[in-house]
Amino acid sequence: MRNPKIAFIGAGSVVFTQGLLADLLAYPELREARIALHDIDAERLRVAETVAHRIAAARGARPAVTADLDRRAALDGADFVINIIQVGGHDATVTDFEIPARYGLRQTIADTIGVGGIFRALRTFPVLDALAADMAAVCPDALLLNYTNPMAMNVWYLSGKVRNVVGLCHSVYWTMRGLADLVAVPYEEVAYLAAGVNHQAWVLRFERDGENLYDRLDDAIARDPELRRRVRVEMYRRLGHYPTETSEHSAEYLPWLLRHDDEIDRLRIPVGEYVRISEENVREYKRTRDAVRHGGDLPVEGTGEYAPQIIHSVVTGTPRVVYGNVVNDGLIANLPPGCVVEVPCAVDATGVLPTRVGALPPQCAAVNRAYVNVNELTVRAAREGRPEHVRHAMMVDPNTSATLSLEEIWRLCDDLTRAHGDLLPEALRATLAG
Repeated sequence: MRNPKIAFIGAGSVVFTQGLLADLLAYPELREARIALHDIDAERLRVAETVAHRIAAARGARPAVTADLDRRAALDGADFVINIIQVGGHDATVTDFEIPARYGLRQTIADTIGVGGIFRALRTFPVLDALAADMAAVCPDALLLNYTNPMAMNVWYLSGKVRNVVGLCHSVYWTMRGLADLVAVPYEEVAYLAAGVNHQAWVLRFERDGENLYDRLDDAIARDPELRRRVRVEMYRRLGHYPTETSEHSAEYLPWLLRHDDEIDRLRIPVGEYVRISEENVREYKRTRDAVRHGGDLPVEGTGEYAPQIIHSVVTGTPRVVYGNVVNDGLIANLPPGCVVEVPCAVDATGVLPTRVGALPPQCAAVNRAYVNVNELTVRAAREGRPEHVRHAMMVDPNTSATLSLEEIWRLCDDLTRAHGDLLPEALRATLAG
């Protein structure tokens, strides 16, 4: 494949676009790729286009860069599509925190499951419908690389609508880098296997030359009481396998923590953390915009993200293993068929091939199934146009159900439905509280 066309949908997420382009254009085989940028925000799109040219110059690359407010034009003839949209932006994120907080419901990141994850999905699904229709019309064979959260819900919703889709997240990679540091073993010497669901996969094997590095981890935890004040270490101690997402993420997927003030203090759980992160993202965009306007320096730093690696492998045939979020077609035996799971995937010129992992440890699968239940009901709500399933998803969500009564859940759902309004699928805009 010579000079592939790579479409960025949501390119106005400038900082993320910047990192992905720095990685892509570092490969000699991709330096003349066709880069098509799309966003609905004209200013952000102009900034992204300028950033792309600046990165290309810094990398000594000569890509053909286009920027288009029309999504279908950007997608036309694409070989790869990178989805990095955030529907509703910072304002919708604040809504997802502030309204539940009035009910006493605490969240940390609110982008995966929970009330925030459910409504982020419902805002995103109509845009995914339009993206899938455009791809079917102008690039039906393109590989869609999804970064948009909630990852598992979005990939599940897209299954059957897009021919080739894989969800990408860096949580496994950075978890293993962190674990390697904790046990004082170079990451390059570590062999590992992880599997589960996005943001809640499990490290099933952690070794070096046949040595079980979990033994070293146990020693490190025993020596350091501060390590025992991390949610993910607590999960490891109770469940026997280390989870592949940060403590602030992990806390809100569980029923045992955020409702208790003493657990928040003991485990140093940062309630409302993503509002602060989102505010910093807005500030970082403005710094980049101002640097573009005034000729300031822009960092050209790689991210180590999977999308550039996948594109390079497909284009050149270079074999790699990455972690991907894909439909569970017998990949994890004790999670439901058809749900979206995170497993290692082999990548080469033929595409992305998921690995069959077998059965998870039963306690890990049981925790995952609570997560999967929320995903299934949210996806069904949108696919079937059933607003009651939105409430059902909230009812079975671990953190929400541990904190709120049934009546509170239904009233909260109505409040969020009114607040997000036209961003939601039309069939799900009804309020149902009696």
